[in-house]
Amino acid sequence: MIKSQVKPRLESRKAVQDLSVMWDQLSLAQKFSVSSLGKFGYELIFIRISENGKIAILQCNDGLAVISADGDIDTSPDVTIRQFCVDNIA
Repeated sequence: MIKSQVKPRLESRKAVQDLSVMWDQLSLAQKFSVSSLGKFGYELIFIRISENGKIAILQCNDGLAVISADGDIDTSPDVTIRQFCVDNIA
């Protein structure tokens, strides 16, 4: 009998929010910055509430960008994205 190998699947900690719901949570300045980075391939992946307000987290390939509540863009943030492994059981 051949033992099948199950590949782990990476999932975010919470369910992926609908993009339109996240978009509605952004300030006007953040929306402008997200749109600007979108031209370079960045995608909004989640919004985090911090002591300084809501921050938008974007990803492009292996790169991350953070947009502050004021719309300031940081393309070299000191951010770690937590993920966990889920066994794909068929």
